[in-house]
Amino acid sequence: MYKSSHPVTLRAMTEADLPVLHDWLNRPHIVQWWGGEAQRPTLKDVVRHYLPRVLAQEPVMPYVALLGTEPIGYAQSYVAIGSGGCWWPDETDPGVRGIDQFLAHPVQLNQGLGMQLGLALLPAAVR
Repeated sequence: MYKSSHPVTLRAMTEADLPVLHDWLNRPHIVQWWGGEAQRPTLKDVVRHYLPRVLAQEPVMPYVALLGTEPIGYAQSYVAIGSGGCWWPDETDPGVRGIDQFLAHPVQLNQGLGMQLGLALLPAAVR
């Protein structure tokens, strides 16, 4: 378990975070789970996909995960109904939320930070 005097917290993602997100989305441990090699995004792809979320033009809420003041990952929450194409085809409860998250730094994996990030995301997911 990762020992820190700081809890994992979230802040709303801003347009200025998009180049960092681009870097993160191209890290091997993230590429493996977030679309695969064929889906490696360019910066233009990241801006096109995530800027509407940052600007609240889409119902997906993007966040930067922080450990103290250090950005350590990404998280998002959204209403499950009608989202993700085939991800939630049978969902009928408007209260169900989907969440996605990743840690940006491979050295921080398997330390309990992902669980802390998920717990930090729970209150945000119900907004």
